[in-house]
Amino acid sequence: MRFAGSDQYVATADLMLAVNAAATLQRPLLIKGEPGTGKTMLAEEVARALGMPLLQWHIKSTTKAQQGLYEYDAVSRLRDSQLAGIEGSERVRNIENYIVKGVLWQAFEAEQPVVLLIDEIDKADIEFPNDLLREIDRMEFYVYETRQLVKARHRPLVFITSNNEKELPDAFLRRCFFHYIKFPDAETMQKIVDVHFPTLKKDLLAAALKSFYDVRNLPGLKKKPSTSELIDWLKLLVAEDMPAEALRSPDDKVGIPPLVGALLKNEQDLTLFEKLVFMQKHSR
Repeated sequence: MRFAGSDQYVATADLMLAVNAAATLQRPLLIKGEPGTGKTMLAEEVARALGMPLLQWHIKSTTKAQQGLYEYDAVSRLRDSQLAGIEGSERVRNIENYIVKGVLWQAFEAEQPVVLLIDEIDKADIEFPNDLLREIDRMEFYVYETRQLVKARHRPLVFITSNNEKELPDAFLRRCFFHYIKFPDAETMQKIVDVHFPTLKKDLLAAALKSFYDVRNLPGLKKKPSTSELIDWLKLLVAEDMPAEALRSPDDKVGIPPLVGALLKNEQDLTLFEKLVFMQKHSR
């Protein structure tokens, strides 16, 4: 099966090629790009388009690689051993009752191939990717408590996303196929908007995209607005029945758009943008 895009996700030709290349090589697809460029949604749409189940593992700063395999709940077993009667003692003796399967284990034992998303891997400790090298490469791991070797029935299609918050180890990178999602140009962005707002008036869309890129292209922004924030902003404009004229300045210069709080998310960026508008208004 090959991924050829979907009706709910605008995938560029190079992105579709990357997905299929990773599937051919049977390597994880490492996706990088700005927050809000659709990295997580890509795995969801590939699973939907190919008719494959989706398993998601959202990484936090406290996440350990072992949690993706399994966890042994020794505390519950000790508690049960102290409180169990004759009927409960059998449960305590069976250590498997206290093994909690992680997402990787679930993917390995699935009846059919699945799409496995490891989301925002760069949030975890620097050793986290290295701790998964062997398991992802060999598609197996050992459960020491039960002396069980878990082997994958089918190799999952693995997507790994990163926001570039920290560098990933070279050994890990060698085992991945890499793709960077570039920020959409105006033409691609219009296609993305059409998916979410197929009936949006053309004049409002044109004015909104101009205002959005005016804001985004301002030099010195601490956080540039993303695609997802544009979608949120358009949703607000539609809800408020905002006319296109409200987004245009009389002299066609950069102006502060309505509901700008959907695009700019800190006071430094808002102040910077207000200064630019002020300077343009008072320039000759």
